[in-house]
This record gives sequence, structure tokens and C-alpha cells, in this order.
Amino acid sequence: MELTSTAFLVTLIAVTVLAVLLALLLWNRVPGPAPVRWTARVLMIGLCQLTAICVVAAWINGSFGLYASWDDLLGTGNGQDASAMTGPPVGRAKFTQGADGTLSTYVRGSHSKLAGQVIVWTPPAYDAPGADRTRFPVVMLLHGYPGTPRSWMDLGSMPGALERLVRLGEARPFILVMPEIYPGGVNTDCSDTPQRKIATWLARDVPDLVAKNFHTLPEPKGWGLMGVSTGAFCAAKLPLQYPKVFRAGAALDPDPLTGDAGVLADPGLRERNSPAWLLGHTKGADVGLFLATSAQDKESPPRQLADFARAARGTGVRVKTLVRPAGGHNFQTWSGMYPDALGWLSTELSPPAPAS
Repeated sequence: MELTSTAFLVTLIAVTVLAVLLALLLWNRVPGPAPVRWTARVLMIGLCQLTAICVVAAWINGSFGLYASWDDLLGTGNGQDASAMTGPPVGRAKFTQGADGTLSTYVRGSHSKLAGQVIVWTPPAYDAPGADRTRFPVVMLLHGYPGTPRSWMDLGSMPGALERLVRLGEARPFILVMPEIYPGGVNTDCSDTPQRKIATWLARDVPDLVAKNFHTLPEPKGWGLMGVSTGAFCAAKLPLQYPKVFRAGAALDPDPLTGDAGVLADPGLRERNSPAWLLGHTKGADVGLFLATSAQDKESPPRQLADFARAARGTGVRVKTLVRPAGGHNFQTWSGMYPDALGWLSTELSPPAPAS
């Protein structure tokens, strides 16, 4: 039974209810002397508390995507080797349709040799009569750490939030792509390291998968990113690192744009993979970045956005910033930024167009 499945949570709830009922039934029926009876009652109380804690823990894990599997929770995964061997190649990907209209697959990238889940959603216009020869822009949604691709549906109100903006005429009908940003369970801030090539997974393997299976606009004018927290750091970094793949990135409450020593210990590797460093080493690239935070977010202070925008002057990189007056480091705040971020992406990316 999967750690994040509804069946597992329902089973835990049933076990908790059963434990309480048994405690009530047996409370005055425990035989033996007083010490034995009191010991049994304490154990029954402990069992009730343990099962209740398990229910709450499972619900929190499912809501926030802390652990995606039993291997992830227990630390029994095989790291790079396991992620390299699991899943079919991109060219043989098979998508499974979910009840929410999304399509999900698990593939191994031919370039990165990493494997992970990728969820795709196509807008209603994609399946409209006569749209089979229309190519659509793509926005990759990058979750935070910890998190999973499903965080966007379970917590981030996607794809419904985009659908509402499209109906209001405030955003384009994008194809949404939600990949794992740390396949194999090791976070590298979406960077290539000697052990794992996560930047390659996101900038080559995932776009290859989507382009081969959906009618998309060509890179880079039809491709952008939107991320939250660690995913926001990646959304600011990848267009600078791969301007021939992504034209724009919207970063909502990004992690420190100079890099995180807790993620990449090597100072040289950390610097070369930071948006702050890449900004000064991306000359003549047609790239736009949208950076947003709130005045109350200590994890993504407004000052770093202002410093980044100032450093961008003269580089040719288009930078727009947004600072909301209130909000924490969570999807409630991020979803309030969607209209600005997706509206901005709609001006940066090309609209749906007939195939040439």
C-alpha cells in the first residue's frame, strides 16, 4: 500500500477507530490484579494515541508532499543507481490519465540517466475541434523542497487556477508540465553535479518528453517556468542557464538567489549554479524573469529581489518584481501571485499558433 495513497490514510483511520472501540469495550474487562489492569489500560491508551498520531502524520505528509514513498521515508532508496535504472526511456513513455484530467508518467531521461514522475495537463482548447494542428506554449511548474509534482494539484489549486484566468482573458491556455525537481530523492537546487544531472533532466529530458508527445510551440519562445520556493530558485536559474530552451521564468518566493550552502557544499559549484552569478554571465540572451515575494517572508526577503533587479540592469535580462504586503512561505500566498505571474508569462511566451 503506497505511503501517499488514500487507501493507506483510510486504513489508518479505521485502525484508530477500532483501537478506541476496543479500549472502551475492554476497559473494565481486563482480568488480574490491579497492577496488571492498569498496565493494560495504559497500553490501550498508548495504542489509541499512536494510531491517532499516525493518521495526522499521514495526512500532513499527503498534504505537504514530505515523503513520496516508503523508500523515501525509510531512506532505503538506492540513490543515483536506482534513479538511473527505473522507468522506461522518454521515447517509450506511457501516460496514465487521472480523475482530475491530468496525465502522468514515470520515465528515465536519456541525457541525465535519471528517472522521475512527470504530470502533464492540457487546456480545454487543446482538444477543441480543429485544434489538432495548433501548437501550444508550455509552462513547467516546479514544486518546492520537500514536495512532489502533485503538490500543485493538492495544495496549489492547479490546473483550476489557470483555467479561471484563461476564462477571464488574463492568461494564455498553457500546457502545464509538473516534473519532479529532485528525481532519486536528492535535492541539488536543479543543478548538475558529478553524481546527478538534474539540470539536464529538467532542461533536456522533460522538454524532449513533452515535445514528443504533445503539439507544443518550439523552444525557447514557447517555453517558460513557474516555481515556488526551491522551485522558484530553479525557475530563475534555468532560463539563464538554458536560454535556448526557456525564454522566461516566474519565481514565487525564491530561495536565496546566491545559492544554498546546505544544498551544494562546493562553493564553486554553488556559485556557478546560482541565478546571481548566471545573471552576469548571460550575455545577449532573450530571457525574462519575474520575481515575487511578500514583505513578511523572511525566507525570501524583498531586498534580494531588489538587489537582483538592480544587478540585471545592462545585462539585457528583463526582470520584473512583485512584493505583496503580507503572506507566508506557502501556497496560500503563492496562489495569490498567480494572476501576476501567469499574466506576465502570457506576455513573454508566444500564443498558440498553427503548425508551420
